[in-house]
Amino acid sequence: MKTAQVPQRSAAAPPPTTGQRPAGRGAPSPFRRKLSHQARAYGFLLGGLLCFALFSWYPAIRAVIIAFQKYTPGSAPEWVGTDNFTQVFQDPEFGAAWRNTLTFTLIALLIGFAVPFVMALVLNELRHARAFFRVVVYLPVMIPPVVSALLWKWFYDPGAGLANEVLSSLHLPTSNWSNGADTALVSLVIVATWANLGGTVLIYLAALQGIPGELYEAAELDGASIFQRIRHVTVPQTRFIILMLMLLQIIATMQVFTEPFVITGGGPENSTVTILYLIYKYAFLYNNFGGACALSVMLLVVLGLFSALYLRLTRTDD
Repeated sequence: MKTAQVPQRSAAAPPPTTGQRPAGRGAPSPFRRKLSHQARAYGFLLGGLLCFALFSWYPAIRAVIIAFQKYTPGSAPEWVGTDNFTQVFQDPEFGAAWRNTLTFTLIALLIGFAVPFVMALVLNELRHARAFFRVVVYLPVMIPPVVSALLWKWFYDPGAGLANEVLSSLHLPTSNWSNGADTALVSLVIVATWANLGGTVLIYLAALQGIPGELYEAAELDGASIFQRIRHVTVPQTRFIILMLMLLQIIATMQVFTEPFVITGGGPENSTVTILYLIYKYAFLYNNFGGACALSVMLLVVLGLFSALYLRLTRTDD
């Protein structure tokens, strides 16, 4: 008996694999995957952006609107055009507030640049206990501003303050400090400089440590003294940081409020009334929210110019 032979089919060779998964109907395209990741990121940012808009942008926009209204809480606002600005311009305190603010800013700029820069130079030259002195310099920044102002108010007290006690023990003439019309503003500048000294010193110190040591070695070989090295090496290498900190300091000092509010109350004789303190008086003492917002808009324009200059310089450096 013959057995029938079943013809065998040759197995087809499997298609070559490229190591990539074939794109099926449900596989998202790279564009869709990227879009999904971006949507997820924006979803996480949405909450923070809404809070920022609610607590930052909305009050700013509302203040600009109220600047052109006669506004009293609990009653309907009335549009008055530029009457609030006219009223503010005619206020004798307006000129005094701007003069005090600009004077405070100028003095704070001079002291606030020189003192932190010199302290950073000294800390940069230390070889021992550098970390300890960094902490000591930064400690005032950690004190709440109101607590710091209260401490200095006691320090400046003409009768029982520590400042006059030290001067008396050294047989030196005492001062009225924050109680004198001629010395009050300078006294507040000292307080503000002391309170913000630590952060500025650390930024300058970081900039100094980024200067290549070869530049100082070359200057020493040329016979340059320490002051010549500072002038020809240190200052040119840190000029951008110096300029940026000066601009930020101008923006910050033009918004000074805590020191005159806590220590002097704007006195004596309105010698320490600043723009921000005058805004507070218009809003919460005079109940004139339209005038307060008009002053805020003026300050916003001035600070906006300095902020635009700061942004332009930072982009130019990049």
